[in-house]
Amino acid sequence: MTSDAPKRLSRGEAKARTRELLLEAAASTFARKGFHGASVEAIAEAAGFSIGALYANFSGKEQLFLELLSSRASRHVLAAEEILHGDATVGDPGDALGRFLVDLADKDTDFSLLQAEFWLYAARNPAVLDTFAERMREPRDLLARLVEEGRHEREAPPGAASPPSSAVATVVLALFQGLVRQRRIDQDSVPPELFGQALRWLFAGLDEETHQRRERS
Repeated sequence: MTSDAPKRLSRGEAKARTRELLLEAAASTFARKGFHGASVEAIAEAAGFSIGALYANFSGKEQLFLELLSSRASRHVLAAEEILHGDATVGDPGDALGRFLVDLADKDTDFSLLQAEFWLYAARNPAVLDTFAERMREPRDLLARLVEEGRHEREAPPGAASPPSSAVATVVLALFQGLVRQRRIDQDSVPPELFGQALRWLFAGLDEETHQRRERS
């Protein structure tokens, strides 16, 4: 005989579920009201919890937003990894990455405004800015791993090019974010193929530098 009673969550599972619901509520509340317009009270109410429950899991709305931003950036890097390691029949990975950028720029505008709003807020609050930088290291480290794998695939030994993979990852992230913003300002200036082409320019330069260093050694 089986029981239809719902499975009782462990304490750890319940805490994880609470955090998940609070993050979902924060995402929808930020989207409706903006970062400054959203309050911890509104987020807690939208999630169906007390303010005390929110503060038991997050230090405030800054941490909630940073959790959302970091996990979002990491998902984008993982999506890029799938594109790079995906089915070869889909065509040039650079072109696929360009379409990914265009799709993000053209369809996902609300969060971009939130990012800009939070960036200004963090820039004026050094303590928040430090936490911001720390949280964004995770997606950068993921991207640095992809860069390192790409060097191996091109038979370039680690450290052969002058900048470390973490520095290259920083440049790629800045390039991606900058092109997304530029396309939102002027779509014609950032056609779908530009991001893939820009990556080819970047890595061709790195490969040439590696070649020159080998010849000098």
